[in-house]
Amino acid sequence: MFSVYFAGELFSAKHLIGNAMLAEAIAKVSQDRFVCVLPQALEHRQDTPKSIRDQDILTLLDCDLALFNFDGPELDSGTVVEFLFAKFADIPALLLRTDFRAGGDQPGDPWNLMNSFYPRTKVLCLNSMEIYKSTLHPKKQTLEAAQDLVDQIAERVIKELDSLSRLPPILSKELAEPVYRWMSQVPAFESAESAQRVLAILGKKRSKNLLP
Repeated sequence: MFSVYFAGELFSAKHLIGNAMLAEAIAKVSQDRFVCVLPQALEHRQDTPKSIRDQDILTLLDCDLALFNFDGPELDSGTVVEFLFAKFADIPALLLRTDFRAGGDQPGDPWNLMNSFYPRTKVLCLNSMEIYKSTLHPKKQTLEAAQDLVDQIAERVIKELDSLSRLPPILSKELAEPVYRWMSQVPAFESAESAQRVLAILGKKRSKNLLP
């Protein structure tokens, strides 16, 4: 079983519902081989902004893989920061876009080129409207069509996650510990225990052959 940090917007009912539905579908379709961890399920609004940020960073680093929702005319800034943390930590990452609108400043990926070209990273761009329309027919309710859409996206995501899980690390054995020591200092965590936890995470990843 692989844990997957699922990063994306979580500011509206549509975001929360969409994230939850896709996470559940990924677990169901993969028979729990890939289980998503949703930041929206972790946060307590009475927490301080920094404690929320610290918890999200630690949870991201602790996960085996990461899924980043790159929908919208502008990418969510928090999601982009989490993506870069994942790349610094050599976490396999899937960039998922289900938004059919074009954007960006390059002929390839439909977003700013600074978010492209990273190792141990895959891109999955899907036209959700096209998939949704293909599932509709007179005897099917719109909610059924929506569930079919989510399941089809989940199937494609699982295929990419499976491929990502087999990609070799970029970090060498010699660099892994110094990099993770630096990662434990960069966020200036509120708690000293958080920095210690980052180093424990490195040991956990090594035990699962995710890092050398």
